[in-house]
Amino acid sequence: MLEERIKPPLHHPDDQRFEYLVITSFPGEPKHVARAALREHADNGKWELMRTCRYEGGAQKYWLRRRVMRIRSTLAP
Repeated sequence: MLEERIKPPLHHPDDQRFEYLVITSFPGEPKHVARAALREHADNGKWELMRTCRYEGGAQKYWLRRRVMRIRSTLAP
């Protein structure tokens, strides 16, 4: 299994930015390993499943996303 973070598209406004995580499951790997990884990211990292794609050879890709929280300082300079 391969996990990689990708950069968000630039056409989103700053307050609607997401960060993305792509999990790739290869054909020889059991399905429960990928499901456990997805569940772990969703429960602990607040990721949501955005897209799933199954390829001809048996590999699967799962795209997860979560909103980036921008914090603005309320303290006077």
